[in-house]
Formats: sequence, C-alpha cells, structure tokens
Amino acid sequence: MSSPLPSPDRRAVLVTGGARRLGAAVCEAFARADWRVWCQYRASGAEAQALAQRLGAEGLDVRAVAADITTEAGRRALFGQVAAEAPLACVVNNASAFEPDTGADFDNGAALRQIGVNLVAPLDLARLLGAQPGTHECSAIHVLDQKVYNLNPDYFSYTVSKLALERAVALQAQSLAPRVRVCGVAPGILYPSGPQDEANFALASRANLLRRPIDPADVARACVFLAETPSVTGTTLSVDNGQHLVPLPRDIMFVVDELLKHPPSP
Repeated sequence: MSSPLPSPDRRAVLVTGGARRLGAAVCEAFARADWRVWCQYRASGAEAQALAQRLGAEGLDVRAVAADITTEAGRRALFGQVAAEAPLACVVNNASAFEPDTGADFDNGAALRQIGVNLVAPLDLARLLGAQPGTHECSAIHVLDQKVYNLNPDYFSYTVSKLALERAVALQAQSLAPRVRVCGVAPGILYPSGPQDEANFALASRANLLRRPIDPADVARACVFLAETPSVTGTTLSVDNGQHLVPLPRDIMFVVDELLKHPPSP
C-alpha cells in the first residue's frame, strides 16, 4: 500500500507549460499552498523566470526549468532533473498545442504534433511519476477542455487529442493504482485563443450557464484540491461555469454573437 503524501516541506509539483496563462495561475496556486513548484517552459523563459522571481520575493518556492516535453528523451531528462532534488508528489499536465484544422483538411504532421503534446506527453509524465523510487502516493492531473463534453468539429486534431486524454484519465487511474492517482480538470474558455480578438472574448467568456467569465484561479485551485484530496482518482472536474452544458454547433468564438442575442432570464 502506498504511503500518504510527503510532509508539506517535501511536497513538490511539476507544472508543464507553467510560464503563462493558466500554467502560471496553477504554479502560483500550488506555491501559495506550500508546495515546491517546478515551472516547466520551452520558449517562454523570460515569463517563467519573472514568475519565479515574483513569487520567490514573497518567500514562495517556484523554480523555472527549461525542457522539451515533445520527445521521450526530453521528458526523461526533465523528470530526472526535478525529481533528483525532491520526490515529486504531483504532475500537472497543462502544456498543450492548439492549431486550427477540421476533419476534412487536417495536416498529418500538425495532427501528430498536437497528439504528441496533448496526449502522449501527459501519459508519459504520469507514468514516470509512478516509476519514482519510494512508496509515497502521487497524483497526475491532466488539464483538458470543456470541449470533450460539448463536441463541435472546430480544432479537430486538438479536440481528438483531448478526447483521448479524457478517456485515459480512468484508464491510467486503473493502470497506475495504487501509487498514482489520476484526475482531470476541464476548464472552459479562460483567455483569448487563435484568431479571437478581445471584443469576441469578452462576449464568449459569458456564454455559459452563469453568464460570467471563468476565473483562472478557480481552475488552479481545483488542481490543488485534486492533488491534496487522497480519495479522488479516475474522474474529471469541470470548472467552466457550466459551459459544457451549453451545446454549440461551432467553437464558441464563431457563434458567440448568435448565442448572446437573447439575454438570460432574470
């Protein structure tokens, strides 16, 4: 049987794609919950270092680490580097590739690139988490998308990769138990993406049951909750103001004007 999580002064988490946007919010939430945080980045070195310095000035333990998680060698090197200082108790697989395509025009190379980052890398990092020396319990948290519960054909390869990862939450929970708990977090729209401008985002961010923007800090706190709650595994938590319950024929950025023509009932 696995031992409980390491004591708070030993808990360490690796957040992939941690330099910007949701990744930075996740790094900050774990740091404020007294975790040692490794913020992985590939191209956003300046942002990662700035985040680590800002939180470090408050006495929080955040370390930026450069790594290419698109290759098996890169993932193993990253894991070896961070786990050598302290055993990892959690990996948050936040990094993702998001490229526009459809089921009729997807490019093989682009599709494989998104599947590699969005599916293979998270599965491999969760597996490496369970292969660490020792017996302490660990958790892997896969960041998904409300689109896995609210299908539309836009961003086809991205959606396929996230659908596969959502199904893998339960499969990995079964495969890696009892050492590793595996959970998912499915946020709604948090930031402008792709060709979306700020005006469209301001409308799209309210196209959910609660008619208000989703706070990225809520998604980050959900990740901390899952990492610190030993009884939860094999399930995904939607943190999207109910966006997954608003069926759409296209991606939200393309239909927001039509969707919000009628104001919500009082």
